[in-house]
Amino acid sequence: MEAKIAKSKKVRHIPLNADALRCLKDWKEENNYPVYVFESKNGKPFNNVQKAWSGILKDAKIEGFRWHDMRHHFASKLVMAGVSLNTVRELLGHSNYKMTLRYAHLSPGHKADAVALLEH
Repeated sequence: MEAKIAKSKKVRHIPLNADALRCLKDWKEENNYPVYVFESKNGKPFNNVQKAWSGILKDAKIEGFRWHDMRHHFASKLVMAGVSLNTVRELLGHSNYKMTLRYAHLSPGHKADAVALLEH
């Protein structure tokens, strides 16, 4: 991400897990090694994906889902996998834990599993 467009004005590097990296490598091979994963009709990178995102959601018949919801999902999955709040905070680029806690939601099943640990 370019620092000039990040809210913090700082460059962050977010590592990809093996599944995501494999998916991108496979996609690149299948599409004759394009320069960009998401490019506009003129071969330049997208600078606004809103129209494409809206179309994808419409085609998939998904309502009420926002691009930003993926950040919430990412944070929640990390916390439920046992990743420390500090690591989640850094991955999201938050300067404090308060904002990170607004993103990291535990699923009802995860809460139930946590309480079940007390049974033994």
